[in-house]
Formats: sequence, C-alpha cells, structure tokens
Amino acid sequence: MAGETVMGADETSGGKQKIVEPRIVEQRGLYYEEFDLNTRYLHRPGRTVTETDNVLFTTMTMNTQSLHLDAAWSATQPFGQRLMNSMFTLATLVGSSVAQLTQGTIVANLGFTDVRFPHPLYHGDTMYSESVVDAKRLSSSRPGQGIITLTHTARNQDDVIVATAVRSVLVWCRDAYDETQKATADAAARGVDVPGPGTAEGRTS
Repeated sequence: MAGETVMGADETSGGKQKIVEPRIVEQRGLYYEEFDLNTRYLHRPGRTVTETDNVLFTTMTMNTQSLHLDAAWSATQPFGQRLMNSMFTLATLVGSSVAQLTQGTIVANLGFTDVRFPHPLYHGDTMYSESVVDAKRLSSSRPGQGIITLTHTARNQDDVIVATAVRSVLVWCRDAYDETQKATADAAARGVDVPGPGTAEGRTS
C-alpha cells in the first residue's frame, strides 16, 4: 500500500484524515561496516536435501559420477548408498548465507580456500548452515568497498559437520553504495552511464 489511512483523533486536523506514509524496510544483507568479527551467523531455515536435488544438480552440471546417480552400484561401495553431490552441498552452504549476509550488498565473490567435506550428506538429511567472520579490511584498489573473509559451516540434523569452506567476498560500504545508487539514478535521468568504483581495473586487492 502506498499509504495508510489513520482514523485516530490525534491524527486528524480540521476533521480531515491524515495519510501516514509507512516506513520502507527492504530485505538486504550486510554492508562492510555491519559485519561483526564476534558474531556467529546462523542461517535459517535449514534445507532438507532430496534424491531429486541430487539427480538434477548432478546431471545439469554434466557429472556422470555413479556415486550420485547409480543406487545399485553405490550400494556396493563403502557408504552403502548414494551421496549428495559435494558441489551441491557447497552451493547450498553458500546460498543459505545470502539473505542474511550478502543480499544486495555484494560486489563480487572472490574465491574459496580450505573447502572440506568431513562427513557424507545423504538423501533426506537436513543441512543447517552458519558463518563466522574471520577478517575484514577495506579494499586498497576499490574505494568504498571492503573484503570480508568468512568461514561457512554446514551441519546435518545430528549436528555433525558435513562441509566447511573459507570464502572471500567483496562487499559495499554503506555510504559508497548510497552515493553510487544516487549517481546512477541521476545519470540514468540524463541518459548517460556512470561506472562504479574501481571498474576501470579488473583487479581487486
């Protein structure tokens, strides 16, 4: 609704109704300044993984690994059943963090280190993901942006860790984002393009 009609007597003037515009709250992730080194971010809801997830993701990514597709063959292997594709596990681990951490505030995903899958994830398991901020610093090559280092962890319904990954992500600082959005809107009104901070160079540091 564009506005709310308020009927209270203290909200009227001269017998006329006063229209109160509601405050707008847009769902987003965190800006650089808002990432807290002393916080464990728990991402909810959890994600129950299925056979359909496994087959679709595996075949869409051109992976013919029998350990994800062939139930009869997998039954003869050490785990006795098919395993969830580990790339699906990693993608879901990161994806679960987006709404809380980087939705609309990310500039770029920079890379991963120390990706591990210490325990299998099976059909019917439920993943619960969390993130901890290991480090943060302002970018030396892209003014108004900062680099966040995160450790993502996924646990199953029994609290057993099934995946971990260290990830570096480039995010906006709040003031720089607002200034860039305003400049972009003003430029669009004039019919010209405005490059964002650091776009003249492909590197990030």
